[in-house]
Amino acid sequence: MSSPLRSKFRHVFGQPVKNDQCYEDIRVSRVTWDSTFCAVNPKFLAVIVEASGGGAFLVLPLSKTGRIDKAYPTVCGHTGPVLDIDWCPHNDEVIASGSEDCTVMVWQIPENGLVSPLTEPVVVLEGHTKRVGIVTWHPTARNVLLSAGCDNMVLIWNVGTAEELYRLDSLHPDLIYNVSWNRNGSLFCTACKDKSVRVIDPRRGTLVAEREKAHEGARPMRAIFLADGKVFTTGFSRMSERQLALWDPENFREPMALQELDSSNGALLPFYDPDTNVVYVCGKGDSSIRYFEITDEPPYIHFLNTFTSKEPQRGMGSMPKRGLEVSKCEIARFYKLHERKCEPIVMTVPRKSDLFQDDLYPDTAGPEAALEAEEWVSGRDASPILISLREAYVPSKQRDLKVSRRNVLSDSRPAVAPGAPRPGPSMPAASTNIAGLSGSLAGAGEAGKLEEVMQELQALRALVQEQGERIGRLEEQLSRMENGDA
Repeated sequence: MSSPLRSKFRHVFGQPVKNDQCYEDIRVSRVTWDSTFCAVNPKFLAVIVEASGGGAFLVLPLSKTGRIDKAYPTVCGHTGPVLDIDWCPHNDEVIASGSEDCTVMVWQIPENGLVSPLTEPVVVLEGHTKRVGIVTWHPTARNVLLSAGCDNMVLIWNVGTAEELYRLDSLHPDLIYNVSWNRNGSLFCTACKDKSVRVIDPRRGTLVAEREKAHEGARPMRAIFLADGKVFTTGFSRMSERQLALWDPENFREPMALQELDSSNGALLPFYDPDTNVVYVCGKGDSSIRYFEITDEPPYIHFLNTFTSKEPQRGMGSMPKRGLEVSKCEIARFYKLHERKCEPIVMTVPRKSDLFQDDLYPDTAGPEAALEAEEWVSGRDASPILISLREAYVPSKQRDLKVSRRNVLSDSRPAVAPGAPRPGPSMPAASTNIAGLSGSLAGAGEAGKLEEVMQELQALRALVQEQGERIGRLEEQLSRMENGDA
C-alpha cells in the first residue's frame, strides 16, 4: 500500500480520551446485526442497549461522561430489539430508529436530554413486513427518511406528513447490508447479500448501475458514495481476505483500485469525510481503525495510518464535522463501543500554529436543509448548505418535529385538534403522536422567520450597545488608574 506524497493527513494520529471522559457502565446491545449501534451529533450520544422484553437506546448529552446510572432513562417504545439509529442531519434533537418489531420510529429528544423514559415517538412508520435493519436520513431534503428491512425492501418516507413516498420492492433479491445516499441525495447505493453493488434512483424507482460480485466472498459487504460520485466498497475475497475497492459507477466493469487488508472475519464499516476525502475503516471485533486518503491519482486509495488499541470494538459512531474542536485541529472523533462503555477517540493533525487551519477545515455541511420534502419529490436536487468552521458555529434554535397528516409544508395547522382521540390502528401507513409538540419542521412561513430574525437583530443591537458602554466605562477606569486618580 503506497502512501500519498506530501499528504497533510499522513501525520494524523488517534488518541483515546482520558477515562473520566468515557461513558461507563453502558450495556451495549448484543443483538447479531452489523450496524454501528451508535450515533452521535454535536449535542447527544445515542447507543443501542440491551433491553428486556423490547428494544431501547440510550441518549446522553455529550457532557454526561463518567458512570451512567442503571436507572438512567432510555428511549424504549419499540417492542423488539433496536437494530439501527440515525440522527437527523437537520435537527440535532430528532432521531430515527429501526427495529425487529418491523417499525421505524422517529423521536423528539428534549433539549437537555431525557429525564424520564421516552415511550411515545413523534411518528411510527409502518410498511415493512420484516425487521428493519437500516435507517438513514436524506442528506439535504428536510424530513425525508429511508428505511430498509429484511423483507429486501427500501421505503422512503416523508416524516413531516407520515406518508410513504416510494416503495422499492423489486430491486433486491436478498438481504440489503447497507444503504448510502450520494452527496445531494439524488441517488443511493446499496450492498446486498447477492454480492451486487447497486446504484438506484429512488424517485424513478430504477437501477442506474449494478456491479455483480463486487467482492466474491460470502461475508457482508458495505458500499458508500464519495463526494465525487465514486463508490467505495469493503468486503471479502473468495479466500476470505478482507478487501477495499474503489469504483466508478459510469464504468462498473473493473474496480479503479482493489486492496487486500488481512484475513480477519469482522465486517469492515467505512466512515467517510467528504471534506478531506479520508475514509476510516473500522472492523467489527477489531481493535484498530485504519484510514486512507482517496485521491485522483493512482493507486487512488492511499493508506495513511492505523490507530491501534487493546480492546475490540462492538460498534462505532462518528461525530459530524461541525461538532469537532477546530481549535485543537481535530479532524475526526469516533465513539468506540466496548462491551460496557463508550470511549471517544480523537483524530488530530498536529500543527504548530494556533491560527485557524483553513486547509483542514473547508466549508462543511451545516444543519440547514437545502430542500423541503415536496421539492425533492418534485424532482429538484440540491447540494448541502455549507457553513464555515472559522468561527465556532452556533446553530439557531431547533424547531420541534411536528407531524401533520395534511401537508405541513403548505398548511401548518395540526391535523389532529388538541384533545382529539389518538389515531387508531385503522389508520393505514402510520400512527402519529402530535400532542405537546410545538413549532414545525417545515416552518410557519416567511413571516415567522422574518420576525425571528428581527428579534435576533434587536437583541444583538442591544448587546453591542451594552458592550460598547461597558468598554467605555472600563477604558475610563483604566485611564483614571494610569493617571493615579483611582
